[in-house]
Amino acid sequence: MTTAPDPAGPGGTAEPDRLAHIRTELVRAGTAPDGPRVAAAVRSVPGLRSDAERWHLARTAGHAVTGAGVLQPLLEDPQVTDVLVNGTDEVWVDRGDGLQPVQVEGLGDVRQLATRLAAAAGQRLDDAAPVAEGRLPDGTRVHAVLSPLATRAAVISLRTTRRRVLSLQEMRSSGFVDEAGAQIMAQLVQVRANVMVSGATGAGKTTLLAAMLSLVPPNERIVCIEEAVELMPDHPHVVHLQVRRPNVQGAGGVGLAELVRTAMRMRPDRLVLGECRGAEVREVLGALNTGHDGGWATVHANAAGDVPARLVALGSLAGLDPSAVAVQAASALDAIVHLRRQGGRRYLDQIAILTLDDHGAMRCPVAMSVGPCGTLQPGPAWPDLAARLDGT
Repeated sequence: MTTAPDPAGPGGTAEPDRLAHIRTELVRAGTAPDGPRVAAAVRSVPGLRSDAERWHLARTAGHAVTGAGVLQPLLEDPQVTDVLVNGTDEVWVDRGDGLQPVQVEGLGDVRQLATRLAAAAGQRLDDAAPVAEGRLPDGTRVHAVLSPLATRAAVISLRTTRRRVLSLQEMRSSGFVDEAGAQIMAQLVQVRANVMVSGATGAGKTTLLAAMLSLVPPNERIVCIEEAVELMPDHPHVVHLQVRRPNVQGAGGVGLAELVRTAMRMRPDRLVLGECRGAEVREVLGALNTGHDGGWATVHANAAGDVPARLVALGSLAGLDPSAVAVQAASALDAIVHLRRQGGRRYLDQIAILTLDDHGAMRCPVAMSVGPCGTLQPGPAWPDLAARLDGT
């Protein structure tokens, strides 16, 4: 005989009322909801008869109040890097093999979900501010756009954070780098080279950078500057600085350029910029040219050879002419490490250096690149890179 589900048990009809009770308790507390506050609100729910019920309700409430609701199980999948919601009926995930559609039951009002996620990230999202970007309490990056900017309905983009930093050896085992690449990367850290990591979105720039920073000696101080905290290296002395966006009146914002200047006064042994994407390139190149060696930064580019043009474009946002960017970049950066994502595989594709030609323009000759056999092979600029790896 089949037993009917208990309406007051997990998934029963009483669950919406219980979630409403929890939300009321959290509003009454008058503080931002987090894990302990949700747990306290769950304990106040009447009629819970077992620890299993409490555990289930606490998990459901956590997803509904501080997490991504019905999308949370996707974010907790260790294979998932991105969850994308296109309006009311499309959800896509990336598990490393490209985007794939998934069925999500109970998605409900996407605009309401987007607004709640933005609020959980400390951002405003409404008709007056139809675009929001921030980070959820668990570190998930959220970006949301409301209609009519999104033509059909609200669009939500969620990017998960890696909960565990991969070691260089693990990256070697997974095929991200080969043995030669692993030795070169470790040597770049040891000789305190200034390195820029390039690649497209999702190529593994943050993953590689976190692994490299984990190799920094424990008696050195790392200061990481980011739009939102993503770098979590396995290191005992890391200080994080993150951008503060302007309020609804357009005041109070603190950008990357100001944070770079601030970091330079914090006695950093390693100055790290999570992503160089604007006028802050002036401060970064200036810092790396004035004794702050061992620094790292990332930049979006399709190949190592495209990095010079990308730096010139960013420098123009800071009022620098191409010749000024070229001189500073060639002096400041010891190596360009380019990553590629192809067919779901992420790997170190090229290592290059920056030089100046006879006309003072930047060039980026390749020192190592992946050959037909899938391993790094020396290129024209290998002797120059080898000299830098020797500390000369």
